[in-house]
Amino acid sequence: LDWWHADRYCEQRFAQLLLEPQDSEQASFTKLLQSHHIRGSVWLNERDGVLHKPKWRRDHIVPVLVFGDKTDTKYVKVLSDFPALPAVTACAHLQWDTRTQEIATIFSYAVPTFINEFQLRGFVDEEGFVRFALIVHGHHSPYLPMFRADGQWHHFCVTWQQENGTWAIYADGKRRASASGLCAVGLSAPQAIYGQGTFIIGQDQDSLGGTFREQESFSGNITDLHIWQKVLGAKQIEKVRSCWVVEQDLVFEWNSNALEVESTVQEVTAQFLCPGPVEECRVFEVGSSGFSYASCLQSLPFICRYRKDAYWQLKKAQLESSHSFIGRVNMLAERTVIPDNIFTSDVRDMNLSVALGALDVLATVLREGETPVLESSDLLAVLQLLKQVSDVEVQEGEELEMLEQLGQYYVEVTELILEEQNIETWSSVSQVIRGPMAVVELCDRMVSHLAPLLTTGRTKITIQHGNVGLHRVTVKNMWFGYGSLQRCLSGAGSSAVFQDVAASDGGQKYLSTTVGTAVISSALLSDYQEISTSVRYRLQHRVQNEIPLTPWLSVEVDGSLHVFSLVLLHVSPDAGGMWSTAGCSVVRSLPDSTACFCNHTTNFAVLLQVYEMQQMTTKEELTLQTLTFIGCGVSFCALIVTFILFLAVGVPKSERTTVHKNLIFALAAAEALLMFSELAKTNQVVCFMITAFLHLFFMAAFSWMLVEGLLLWSKVVAVNMSEDRRMKFYYVTGWGLPVVIVGVTLATSFNKYVADNHCWLNIQTNVIWAFVGPVLFILAVNTFVLFRVVMVTVSSARRRSKMLTPNSSLENQIGIQIWATAKPILVLLPVLGLTWVCGVLVHLSIVWAYVFIVLNSLQ
Repeated sequence: LDWWHADRYCEQRFAQLLLEPQDSEQASFTKLLQSHHIRGSVWLNERDGVLHKPKWRRDHIVPVLVFGDKTDTKYVKVLSDFPALPAVTACAHLQWDTRTQEIATIFSYAVPTFINEFQLRGFVDEEGFVRFALIVHGHHSPYLPMFRADGQWHHFCVTWQQENGTWAIYADGKRRASASGLCAVGLSAPQAIYGQGTFIIGQDQDSLGGTFREQESFSGNITDLHIWQKVLGAKQIEKVRSCWVVEQDLVFEWNSNALEVESTVQEVTAQFLCPGPVEECRVFEVGSSGFSYASCLQSLPFICRYRKDAYWQLKKAQLESSHSFIGRVNMLAERTVIPDNIFTSDVRDMNLSVALGALDVLATVLREGETPVLESSDLLAVLQLLKQVSDVEVQEGEELEMLEQLGQYYVEVTELILEEQNIETWSSVSQVIRGPMAVVELCDRMVSHLAPLLTTGRTKITIQHGNVGLHRVTVKNMWFGYGSLQRCLSGAGSSAVFQDVAASDGGQKYLSTTVGTAVISSALLSDYQEISTSVRYRLQHRVQNEIPLTPWLSVEVDGSLHVFSLVLLHVSPDAGGMWSTAGCSVVRSLPDSTACFCNHTTNFAVLLQVYEMQQMTTKEELTLQTLTFIGCGVSFCALIVTFILFLAVGVPKSERTTVHKNLIFALAAAEALLMFSELAKTNQVVCFMITAFLHLFFMAAFSWMLVEGLLLWSKVVAVNMSEDRRMKFYYVTGWGLPVVIVGVTLATSFNKYVADNHCWLNIQTNVIWAFVGPVLFILAVNTFVLFRVVMVTVSSARRRSKMLTPNSSLENQIGIQIWATAKPILVLLPVLGLTWVCGVLVHLSIVWAYVFIVLNSLQ
């Protein structure tokens, strides 16, 4: 088979095209091939996956001009007014007459001032190559080899531009010749090709529109000539070669009505098979044990390679099969729709009609089957058939009713194999097919075939059966309802898919992760080919009352019950899937819908985490909110009173009172903003400002807690800096550090700084770490400071105790030691901010949430 069909053949049988053997394996591998009498080249898989796209060939009904023997009479005139052309591209398909080696003129364009204004000529050299030369303003490029004179159809494009006189000639999609300076005279730039001239196909004009000579005329066939007022790029030329018209700057489009055809030139309408992509695929040379490349369209031997675990599971399914299901399908169809043996099934070409009949029978047997549960071999057989149908090459002109019916049967079969009773069967073939996400990939392929159904009168298609559906506009979409895909995902190896999920959130006990919306596969098509582009999605929420659902994004968890986050599912056939958030972000989240922006198209789902219902009720949430508000209110009043006392009573100035004042001010400002932040949710600008100031003042509060720790260290453990220098350092740490952190965060993450539903940092992005990171560092430093201070305090208390009461009892001494330990801990825990460590324990029990809020709101 050719590379494309060989690759598909292996993939349809749950294998892969052979990968390149390692150096140590080559000798034994060559011996194995030779024992099977395989010589020459064998196809190899492409490790980089460059060729993972379908073979792209089209039947194209087009007028062809047939120029017989060379004469001085046969010509075709283009009836089109040409503008001045500072840049030009001319492309056509042609068959070269190999009977003559004389120079032939493919086309000539003449204007009164220059007869040889723009011309393409060629001849066959002694080695059997057709050589082309381009002429502009009478200046001639060299004759250079383009393609073999083999009598086959070949495609060519010539380009030229006024700037630097740059020119190029492409043949069969590849650039064969290019240079600059064509018709540039001295230092002066060349003139544009003049407009309002006469364009003749098949003859050289020795006078404007006439005086043809037999020996310079063209002999052969030509079609699909197009001319553009610009230079086409390599990708556009490949597109034109495959019979797709580039509309932009097109000055002449191939059309028999726009041609004046001389009576002896034959004009026939032919069904022209457009070329496929010019790609070369890697091959293993059996004789030499080396590697080389061959045209992907050649027919060569190939080998399918199985993973061991998949191979043995396939063998087991084959041996344990009763073949009753396969027998019923084949008996009803009165032919072999599903082969008995997956490994030995023949290479079969499946056209639209055969595929439709096969799916019709399969849907009937599945729908009305006596045994609702499929055996492992039955499921594999159905999937194999779905793979073959999704690879059917649909030609233009196929009956659209058949195509629509094929889509309907495909969706129905997909729905039937995803029924709940088949969960165990999916698990039993997990090594061969890594879960039902393989079905999503197959349906994605199938949707591409429905493109011909779209017309100017019908701009969208929807095909649905039960919980599975396909939808196609410019963007193709696909959905799998909760009842179909969800159950299979939950039952068939979903632990592998969801192993990175966070274990808990907000005091709730984690139960499982579930697909909370239909999985949507989305791809943008242009000229029947997928293109990757940025897309905005709006997903409707469907509330499930029986279980509380908390959404998550990647492994970061959002405690809000209303913020739904988009997660991508990267799927490869037979390989399951992996959740990732790469390239996607939430734009807006409302109670009834979520809007997301993605910089590419792929498979999407909203993932939800399910928690035990009793863990966090609405009443408990309200209680915690009330406690926070009361605690912050009491704390704010106490802080203000303390601050006024510091100023009014005349407390002597010292390092300690200065640090206390700054900490009091920062904490009071933060708590005041926190109490009123909920009121600002509705105003975006105010909410943004409150978030920034909350970030600043909480960060400052923690920075001054760090300073409290450093001050304590300097007083108790080590004194190594003068008081003036220490205070400067403290101010830089207490206020300078928070300003820098907030400033850098705003500069780098301005658009994703604020959370969707609260006036606080966005925890769905890395912005939250601009607060959490420094806080964790400060808590770690202060914990160490507290440990050292307690050690010093305890040892000094022990010495003082021995000096003052040397004969006191052991119990008395222990009591003194305990108080010496407890006193600094009780006094310093809130001052150093170490009560915030309780936040780490919140997920263990709701009790810790109460402890956390009471301690920190009253700090």
